[in-house]
Amino acid sequence: MSDDRTPAQIEADIVRRREQLALTLDEIGVRMHPKTIIGDAKAKVASTVDETAGRAFVTVNRVVTDVKARFVTDDGSPRLERVLPVALVAVGVIGLIAVSSRKRKG
Repeated sequence: MSDDRTPAQIEADIVRRREQLALTLDEIGVRMHPKTIIGDAKAKVASTVDETAGRAFVTVNRVVTDVKARFVTDDGSPRLERVLPVALVAVGVIGLIAVSSRKRKG
């Protein structure tokens, strides 16, 4: 295999490759530094938390909208045929809790 390069060209290639290798090693050193690893981990956790919180917000918002639609008409007035039974059940449950707690004290 013949090489038509001069010794100066070969030496220049060696210098260039040495500089590239030094840059690569510096980059690896930065990537492997504990602060970089911790920072990357924190960023990943924060991203995951943000994504999870966003999905939770969308789900809760959807549920609230669905429940509201069941108890309020499009014009904003309450649907009495649905509100009254729920209110009566709630009053009944609260009454039972109050009677039960009085019996325990007495």
